[in-house]
Amino acid sequence: MSLSFIDHIAVESNDISKSVEWYSQKFDCEIKHQDDTWALLGFDNISLALVTPGEHPPHIAIHDDKIIGSNERKIHRDGIGYIYKEDPDTNVVELIDTKT
Repeated sequence: MSLSFIDHIAVESNDISKSVEWYSQKFDCEIKHQDDTWALLGFDNISLALVTPGEHPPHIAIHDDKIIGSNERKIHRDGIGYIYKEDPDTNVVELIDTKT
C-alpha cells in the first residue's frame, strides 16, 4: 500500500519578500516560485508555501487524484487542480491532483 503524499504546508505571510528572505537565511531551501501574493520554498522532504491573508487560507496540501472530474475541483493559476476541505477541527486541507 502506498501512503498519501503531503505536497506542502501553507502559512500566512504579511510580506512575502521578507518571509522568503527570512526562511532563505535560516534554512537551506530552494525558492521555487515567488511573487507578491505567494511563494513556494522547496525543502528536502516537503515544500513550504507562503500565502498572503485572503489569497489562500493557511493549509496542508495532500495529493489526491480522485478529485479529477469532481464538480468541486478548481484550477490554480499554475494549472494544478484543487479542492479545499475542512477537517473535523476546521483546519483547511487542500486536495490537489497531479494532472492539469
